[in-house]
Amino acid sequence: MNEIDPSMDERPRRKRTDEIVDAIKRMIVEHGLAPGDRLPQERELISQFAASKGTVREALKALEVQGLISVRTGPGGGAFIERMSEGRAMSLLSNFLFAKNLSIANIYEMRKALEPLVAASATPHIDEAGLNRLEAIISVYDHEPADATERWNQRMAELDFHGVVAEYSDNPILAFICRFLQRLLKDLAIAQDIYVQPEPVLRQSGIEHQRDLIAAMRRRDAAAASAILADHMAEAEKHMLGLQAKLIDRFLSEEAAPPRSRKRRTP
Repeated sequence: MNEIDPSMDERPRRKRTDEIVDAIKRMIVEHGLAPGDRLPQERELISQFAASKGTVREALKALEVQGLISVRTGPGGGAFIERMSEGRAMSLLSNFLFAKNLSIANIYEMRKALEPLVAASATPHIDEAGLNRLEAIISVYDHEPADATERWNQRMAELDFHGVVAEYSDNPILAFICRFLQRLLKDLAIAQDIYVQPEPVLRQSGIEHQRDLIAAMRRRDAAAASAILADHMAEAEKHMLGLQAKLIDRFLSEEAAPPRSRKRRTP
């Protein structure tokens, strides 16, 4: 068996700081450290990793930026484990995508692929309380809105419905991504412009899909739940893209319209 020549390994050498960051992450997991627990003191970390004070501090700062620890000064201070909230994780990802020209089509391409999967994975685990929550959410938008505020709340509730479904998935990565996509739709400027428009929405068709989904989940039919969500997402994408096209056409028409001329007064 031929030995591998170390000189042939072209992988770049990792920064010592990054190595220490990964080592501290492993320490947190292996020692079962929980939010509020304190890491070893700085001098212990310097000794353990045979690193300089500056390198250890840089590693701790990186962990703090990632939201995994908080560093407190003064008596009783040190580096403490923090709980990374889902909201903060989503905010960091949203910041990454901020300048990527994200579109409704981008989001629905992902939703069409993942929402059926999350529904199937949630079906064996959702309980009656969860099904009742879904039915209660539908009641928020099963009627015409009285005003603009209610219209907006209805659109948000429609997305919240899918967030509740994701809560019962046994795949935490899949559930997180689906909830993140729902949040992106809430935050996306063009989607917000659509949600405030007094346009007719496919309310009854969407509600029928959602009630069919609840029935499928109640009888533990994961395959049916997946198929229903696939149809629902395809229809929702078509509807949203249609509303987007109307909104853009309206905007372009207004931009192209000549300014209104003032009528001359007759003497």
